[in-house]
Amino acid sequence: MNTPVPPASSQQEPLFREATYGELSWAMIRTGIFGYGGGPSVMPLFRYEAVTRYRWISDDEFGEILALGNALPGPIATKMAAYLGYRSKGVPGAIIAILAHILPSSIAMIILLSAVAFLSESKMIQGMIAAVVPVIAVMLGVMAYEFGEKAVKGLGVALGIALFVIVFVLLQIVHVHAAIVIALFLIYGAFHFRLVNWLKKRRHGGGEA
Repeated sequence: MNTPVPPASSQQEPLFREATYGELSWAMIRTGIFGYGGGPSVMPLFRYEAVTRYRWISDDEFGEILALGNALPGPIATKMAAYLGYRSKGVPGAIIAILAHILPSSIAMIILLSAVAFLSESKMIQGMIAAVVPVIAVMLGVMAYEFGEKAVKGLGVALGIALFVIVFVLLQIVHVHAAIVIALFLIYGAFHFRLVNWLKKRRHGGGEA
């Protein structure tokens, strides 16, 4: 006797889901509280909240939005908060996400403004900042490795490594502005798969001839 198999929808939860206002607010507040060191250092926290914790978006989508966000002017953290809020709740969600993200640091700045001079010379504060730098460096390194691994899988090992070298030369040796490099690679990416298909067809055509 065959046992009826339940529908696929009842066997597993959907991979991605829509954010609620409460989840969105708390996630952005956490990124604002623990996001030390500026925009790039807080990106692993955004990725954890959006991809790992709540599963609002995929890892690939996060990487794509991060690349596009870096190609635009302004702080990357507020752009990512706006996107995550807008994606689930439209304009109200974007506004709430931005306010929730900047609220902790804004309040802290107002409270600590009168003690800035003292804190900047405090050995304890300097020690705290020095101790958190390795943590941020490792978080950025892990995220960079995972994005690099995805790039190599999508572009191929040879082309992926070649593009990494080109980016390094442009940014560190030629000192081209990061926004220009991102824009150039976005333009190339728009034609990458067409170029690959054209080369494959040409190769097969040449082989047959």
